[in-house]
Amino acid sequence: MHEEFDLAAALAVLQATPATLSALLGALPEQLARSSERADEWSPAAVVVHLINGERTNWMPRARHILAGVQEPFAPFDRTGLLSATAALPVAELLAMFSALRHANLSELTALKLTPAELQRTGLHPELGAVRLEQLLATWAVHDLNHIGQAVKQLARVQGAAVGPWRRFLAILDA
Repeated sequence: MHEEFDLAAALAVLQATPATLSALLGALPEQLARSSERADEWSPAAVVVHLINGERTNWMPRARHILAGVQEPFAPFDRTGLLSATAALPVAELLAMFSALRHANLSELTALKLTPAELQRTGLHPELGAVRLEQLLATWAVHDLNHIGQAVKQLARVQGAAVGPWRRFLAILDA
């Protein structure tokens, strides 16, 4: 397991996420992109809304907080923020919004030309305590991958009952 933070690798994941989600969800019927197996699980469209919320209120605001040396804890992140407010927007519009926000945030992040010393700076998470900037950035990338996986699982589960005896070969349906 690789334990050192790799900013270039994290940036590559963060840059790829909007296109990945657009390729996965962009041509789907709205009903499919908004489907979920259970009421307490997010649909692929809800995942995009959550990512939009993170672009607006989580990742870069917290990075700025750390770099400014603010001693107070980060503002708590409302994980379900915007879900009801954007429910009626078409998925294509959500994907475009996410892509634009991500592009702006990554432009700002790369313009910072972060040094190894800056990546070691810390901020105070309201639940986790002291966290380093490099941990925040690594989490941002892994968070993307986690939610891409979540969207893929929801799409697979829609067809889960229809696969019949092949289900035993499709671990994603039981994940």
